[in-house]
Amino acid sequence: MKITLNDLIRFGAIILIFALLFNCKKDNVSTKVPTNVVIKDTSIVNRFIYTGLQTYYLWEDSIPNLKATKYNNADTLNAYLNSYNDPQKFFTSLLYQSGTVDKWSFLVNDSTTISNWIAGISKSMGYDFWYAQLGTTSNVVIIVKYVFKGSPAEKAGLKRGDLFLKVNGTQLTLSNWDQYLLNNPTTYTLSMASISNNTVSLNGKSLTMTAVTLQENPILMDTVLTVGNYKVGYLVYNGFNSDFDLQLNQVFQDFKSAAIDKLIVDLRYNGGGSVQTATYLASMIYGTATSKVFYTEQYNPLVQAYYQSTDPTSLSNNFVSQIAATSTTAATPINALNLSSLYVIMTDGTASASELLINGLTPYMNVFKVGSNTVGKYVASVTIQDWETNGTVNPKDPYVMQPIIVRIANSQGVTNFRNGLTPDYSIQEDVANLMPFGDPNETLLKPVLDQIQGIPLSSVSLKSTQLGLKKLGDSQSYRIFPQSMYIKNFKKIPKK
Repeated sequence: MKITLNDLIRFGAIILIFALLFNCKKDNVSTKVPTNVVIKDTSIVNRFIYTGLQTYYLWEDSIPNLKATKYNNADTLNAYLNSYNDPQKFFTSLLYQSGTVDKWSFLVNDSTTISNWIAGISKSMGYDFWYAQLGTTSNVVIIVKYVFKGSPAEKAGLKRGDLFLKVNGTQLTLSNWDQYLLNNPTTYTLSMASISNNTVSLNGKSLTMTAVTLQENPILMDTVLTVGNYKVGYLVYNGFNSDFDLQLNQVFQDFKSAAIDKLIVDLRYNGGGSVQTATYLASMIYGTATSKVFYTEQYNPLVQAYYQSTDPTSLSNNFVSQIAATSTTAATPINALNLSSLYVIMTDGTASASELLINGLTPYMNVFKVGSNTVGKYVASVTIQDWETNGTVNPKDPYVMQPIIVRIANSQGVTNFRNGLTPDYSIQEDVANLMPFGDPNETLLKPVLDQIQGIPLSSVSLKSTQLGLKKLGDSQSYRIFPQSMYIKNFKKIPKK
């Protein structure tokens, strides 16, 4: 048979068409989940993260991958979950505007990390501080905010308002201060400084301390001040830690015994904690009015519907008359002051459960607030583990997450205060002239005492501006998981 040129052209065209069809088919297969092939199961951790957030996460409705109907198919879901090798990155990918709106949800691979965080246990020297730039130089000065009770720092003689410039003989700078103070050093020596002629300089004194594992007692100070004709209870409270509920109750018994007329709660460094403890403290202040709502809870649609159908009363939380029994203590009656007014000191370090306390009491009392706007955190988290159907934890999954799951409102529905709660009298703490807590001339306490006595409030000049200090931040923001508000006991939704 004779093959012409036209025959060769037609034959070549056919081969080309088959090649294109084959390649197109191959490409299509590679970009789709096979319909007749079972995709291997994803990692236990990724499935735990996905199902946990899909069930409980407050902003679940706003996360497309948690709502996508395509992931109702097991193979499609497995393919999606298998695309992440790093559980942390996967968890973060499912948060709502992570770092801006949701700045608080987190995941860890060890449950001890969360239990220690809740209990306030850490390896520490035992003090909180600000760090500030000295003028136009790159040098940094550390200003001590407060010292933990019984800590190595307290034993070494460090106190509120102290300054230091060097650690182990090295000048702290913008590029090295965190290396020396935040990277868990075992032992160091501080070169102390003083202010003279509006200049910060070394004073020849030094302090040496060694870090230990300790639990911070949030009750930093409680005392009774005599202010004109009034007896004023003054409480410096730095965290809503349930381990100290009974001690806090005893403080209020002491206030009752002293027959105080007024109460000041200093929350300037209180980043939050247990919602239950906030309820106890509110009841100690206002009273054991168990028929009145202290706060309400607002969940995502799935959780909200479940609670409304199974236990609707759990969405409203009233004042209480006793501290609940634990495995080691009996139920204890609340020592209530039954006050009609409260004075609160607050700053940009006041967050979460502190804001719940203020917001929850406002419908019932005259709450006079001094300081600056609070953080604006009105949402709470819970600890979620990989629970089996019988309620036990999956031994093959060490991961634990602490996602935001609930929005907190007061009895009038007030919530969503993203810019924080606003003070009635605005004033900034004088970081270069810190006085002891309880000193009647202390920058934030004096306006409160003046208000109690009916003295007109006046602004206080800030000496720090004369020193050329530029406050850059504080150690609290570098703590593990700062600004917390959590619910320790919540009703889990049964697994389907």
